[in-house]
Amino acid sequence: MTTTAITAPPPEKAPARSRAGGGLWRAVRGNRKAMAGAVILLVFTVVAAFPGLFTSVDHPDEANFAPRLAPSTAHLLGTTALGQDIYSQLVHGTRESLVIAVVAGALATVLSVIVGVSAAYLGGLADDLLSLLTNVVLVIPAFPLVIILAKYAGKGSLTVILAVLVLTGWSYGANQLRAQALSLRNRDFLESARVRGERRSYIIVCEVLPTMTSLIVANFLGAALYSVLSAAGLQFLGLGDPNSQSWGTMLYWAQNQQALQTGTPLWSIAPGLCVALLGVAFALVNYAFDEIGNPALRPVRRRRKGA
Repeated sequence: MTTTAITAPPPEKAPARSRAGGGLWRAVRGNRKAMAGAVILLVFTVVAAFPGLFTSVDHPDEANFAPRLAPSTAHLLGTTALGQDIYSQLVHGTRESLVIAVVAGALATVLSVIVGVSAAYLGGLADDLLSLLTNVVLVIPAFPLVIILAKYAGKGSLTVILAVLVLTGWSYGANQLRAQALSLRNRDFLESARVRGERRSYIIVCEVLPTMTSLIVANFLGAALYSVLSAAGLQFLGLGDPNSQSWGTMLYWAQNQQALQTGTPLWSIAPGLCVALLGVAFALVNYAFDEIGNPALRPVRRRRKGA
């Protein structure tokens, strides 16, 4: 009598765990527009953090040079009508402009998450009231409201500008987040959390928000873009601190001193170009998060031979 040996099937290979941020990095690396935006943001961040690496002038607001000098090796962008170095003003103004974009964008996104997700999950009267507030802010023209609030809240304060940008920049994101949260409200994983007796705050923070990460980051980038352009507009109109170092303040003084008419066009062109580049960078990086949140936008790549 012969016996046959029964061999056990080979153990299954455990699925490889994806590293945190792997999907984000792949989306940015695989999208040329997003990669270009990330590089521009990185350059501005380094300039804002270490301005001393790019210019030797520590106090660019002081009139230490002859007025209206042409661009040269000593003054890369020339000097202003007041004898200030334009290039050093541009470098030192990067920090405040970037801070306004990041802080105002982050606070507006937090307010959008609180209002939008809470309205969708709570429902009932809370949803009606929060949706009414969101729609009222949405239909009001944004920039005229920004000008009115900045004018009567007291110009010259960075805190006032940040508060105005947050109060006028949260409604669009809240509307989007509410729509997304409504589609998740009756999903099975949320029902199981309710059956387990979890608190509403736990369900919103630990169950709902992680599934909306890409949309939240996309809203932050949109709010930061709005903050960059609006803050530059407010400072250009003279509603900011005229003694601060920022690109919008440079535009304000260039317009006051008639830079384009008096032979110093770079005084206006350089900060305007930097504002545009920073806005373009936020918009380009947003492509990566659109790709993560919407699979239909992901490019179709050819498979490698032999795969």
